[in-house]
Amino acid sequence: MIDKQWSSAAEAVADIQDGASLAVGGFGLSGNPIALIEALLAQGTTDLSIVSNNCGVDDWGLGILLNAQRIRKMTSSYVGENKEFERQFLSGELELELTPQGTLAEKLRAGGSGVAAFFTQTGVGTQVAEGGLPRRYNADGSIAVASPVKEVRPFDVGGVQKDFVLEEAITTDFALVHAAVGDRHGNLVFNKAARNFNPLAAMAGRVCIAQVERLVEPGEIDPDSVHLPGVFVHRIIEVGTDIEKRIERRTVSQPAASQPATTTEGA
Repeated sequence: MIDKQWSSAAEAVADIQDGASLAVGGFGLSGNPIALIEALLAQGTTDLSIVSNNCGVDDWGLGILLNAQRIRKMTSSYVGENKEFERQFLSGELELELTPQGTLAEKLRAGGSGVAAFFTQTGVGTQVAEGGLPRRYNADGSIAVASPVKEVRPFDVGGVQKDFVLEEAITTDFALVHAAVGDRHGNLVFNKAARNFNPLAAMAGRVCIAQVERLVEPGEIDPDSVHLPGVFVHRIIEVGTDIEKRIERRTVSQPAASQPATTTEGA
């Protein structure tokens, strides 16, 4: 029997060393592996290179590692909700590899599938392909590191020549993910938007550590319901169903204003 359960988040992340690369799940604040992130913060690991759709917010998700200046580089597709991220990037403290969202997803999936690179139309004719996007600034605001030029190659698509840009796959030392349900063999089930990037991040990590709200016995999950098979998961901890979950931007509708009653008087 393969039992991948670990006793605590602290034990599960203990061998993540300074300078490690991580793929971290989460879509906005949905599906953030917060228990694992907090354990990483507590043990003091620093100089991290992190691949994630976004970097959380100032006081939640990956934002807590960012605030403690534990992150050297982020590879992300969206960074618009974190003021500290903006400050560190523009001041030259943080390197950013900004990547189109679908491309980032495929780079992670490809890395986990053993595909070294792929061609995509996304980014053709922009600085994504032509290079020059700032990755790190100097303190005076000049560009210290810029994105490189990428190979562009024409392919025949339905009898039409179209340009495609070469994108390399992503693999990382570790992956941190959150799932709703998992079993001791590492099979995982994700809930709604948490499924967007967590399975892909899990695939890309050479060692995948999963926190799950509910841990069940092998065989309790219907095989047709498994979103990520246990072959991609190496360690699993249970965090409980009452773990705190935050909403990144709450939007509510206003109730319709009541209309005054109208009457019609007879002559």
